[in-house]
Amino acid sequence: MYESFYGLSASPFQLNPDPSFLFESKGHRRAHAYLQYGVYQAEGFIVVTGEVGAGKTTLVRALLRELEAEKVVAAQIVSTQLDANDLLRSVALAFGLPAKAGGKAELIGEIEAFLLSLVPQGRRALLVVDEAQNLSLTAMEELRMLSNFQLEQRALLQSFLVGQPQLRDLMRGNSMQQLRQRIIASYHLGPMEEPETRAYIEHRLRHAGWKQDPQLDDSVFAPIHAATGGIPRRINALCNRLLLGAYLSEKHELTGDDVAEAVAELQQELGAESFLVDIPPADAREPEARTPELRQGVDTDRRQGELSRPFLVSSITARLDRIERMLATVLDAVRGRGASEAAKPATPQGQRRIGGSRR
Repeated sequence: MYESFYGLSASPFQLNPDPSFLFESKGHRRAHAYLQYGVYQAEGFIVVTGEVGAGKTTLVRALLRELEAEKVVAAQIVSTQLDANDLLRSVALAFGLPAKAGGKAELIGEIEAFLLSLVPQGRRALLVVDEAQNLSLTAMEELRMLSNFQLEQRALLQSFLVGQPQLRDLMRGNSMQQLRQRIIASYHLGPMEEPETRAYIEHRLRHAGWKQDPQLDDSVFAPIHAATGGIPRRINALCNRLLLGAYLSEKHELTGDDVAEAVAELQQELGAESFLVDIPPADAREPEARTPELRQGVDTDRRQGELSRPFLVSSITARLDRIERMLATVLDAVRGRGASEAAKPATPQGQRRIGGSRR
């Protein structure tokens, strides 16, 4: 609706995942690297989690577009409370198998035969399970059993599990110990920081042919980040409403007050418990009101703090995960250097295989 008014070639803030609009923040770039690493390893499980709307599905679709069809046969399923038999049937259908009515043994046989048929072609199978936090424990066990399919030392199926933070809780369960041993990498995708939010908005606009119309004042970006917590889908929803309102008012320059108005409209439509946080007009915001002491007792600011706390926790968790992995990498490098020095001039038989041995 507003695209032609501003000379845009496409809708810059559509809600449906579109890999052509992929913006790689620090977190998205790292998650993308983990997925690429998983494809290179060609075995085991890769786990990627993140809040609703964090951009997980867009990342996966971007990865699938990168794969060489003559080398990798990829299939994707969306989990919606699947039990073991439903999961096996969904896997078969995702790979284009007929999945005729039959028992569990027949389904497993069909899947294994298909995986074996790829070997002479020099191809292998990749299964992506989206919304994996909805899988039952028995379905998760079936995924683990499918990962046992191999020919000699070659794994026939690799799986990526993508889901909301609850997936991490599910994976910590006692019954998931054997599956955890098959995980070669995991990553939690947190929200974007404020500078990344601005870069994200400008990236999507430029991808849609933006030529500085409408012009975005510097005061636009901070309240957008504050209202959305740096979650891409929320940013899209707010920016879409922001541009629609600007179009209806025939504005060609947007400010923080326009953002506050868009937030108020969305909250009125979606209810007081909307995912967006109240943003007061610019002339009502005082610098000293930003201190924690002066925010106490103010309902809107308290609600903002309550809603932003989960995003802060997610961000801290993601950073701790990154630090932990960096330390592990350094330790591996030090150990490897020590082992190579001790083994000279012997052949490098002591190199450690990432991901652990198959049991």
